[in-house]
Amino acid sequence: MYIAQKNAFMAWEQWVRAYENYLKLERSLSVNSIYAYTSDISKLIDFLEHHQYTIQPESITKHHLAEFNAWIGTSGMNARSQARIISGIRSFFQFLLMEELIAFNPAKDMNSPRLSRKLPEVLSLAEIDKMIQAIDMSAAEGQRNRAIIETLYGCGLRVSELVNLKISDIQTQAEFIRVTGKGNKQRLVPVGQQALKHIQLYIATTRKTLPARKGYEDTLFLNRFGRQLSREMTFNIIKALSKAAGIKKNVSPHTLRHSFATHLMEGGADLRAIQEMLGHESITTTEIYTHLDREYLRENLLMFHPRSGKKKNPRI
Repeated sequence: MYIAQKNAFMAWEQWVRAYENYLKLERSLSVNSIYAYTSDISKLIDFLEHHQYTIQPESITKHHLAEFNAWIGTSGMNARSQARIISGIRSFFQFLLMEELIAFNPAKDMNSPRLSRKLPEVLSLAEIDKMIQAIDMSAAEGQRNRAIIETLYGCGLRVSELVNLKISDIQTQAEFIRVTGKGNKQRLVPVGQQALKHIQLYIATTRKTLPARKGYEDTLFLNRFGRQLSREMTFNIIKALSKAAGIKKNVSPHTLRHSFATHLMEGGADLRAIQEMLGHESITTTEIYTHLDREYLRENLLMFHPRSGKKKNPRI
């Protein structure tokens, strides 16, 4: 029994290591993403050990995975966490199928819990203006913080994309910035005049006079020690500005990204164009932004529907 358990453990270890290499080299995922995927497999291994199943990866059946599904369902974790684990398990067995260790993917039909789709928090243009007005421009970091707000809202970047921006990524003449997104995939994002103006002002003033530490000479947003601004510090800056502006919503850097996409959608932008700018792999991810403010919809109904009862100016 001991030898069988040892052999099973070694088989799992071998294939999990191969899977890690696949995620790193072929899918170019970040360290954090790879850790999340392998943690999902670890939970499956824990389940097998808990139930004393001495099975190697190629011997897993739909029955085992159905039991595992029920097991995590009673673990107390929320539906979103369960869905993520199931997605990771599917991906692992798809890898084993690709490597021809198994003849079919037993995880293909694993059922994920239904997720309620929560609409993201969105700021109005007036609220964004209030945040900008709350910036202390007399402070050393004032121009940097203004450039951060303008870039997050003006380009719809993720916070990780913002902090990793390089000065050489700013294509001033073309009015584009080169963004490195998930999986180290690069995309070109148009940058508006306000964002570009305040990036240039920051580079010409604060950034120019702040000595960059070795290795950060080309990094755009620096902290006062001359190192790359962290994700955590960016969150703190946005939180502090929203509080100073008197905004009661739960505001984060991602809120500005949501606002960017929603305002484009409300303005009539093409969904595919928004998908490209946000760096979404799937259009279904972008479709969450098709929601519009109810009052905005109501006003359009009253203004344009022939039976709304509201008088409109006749066409000339």
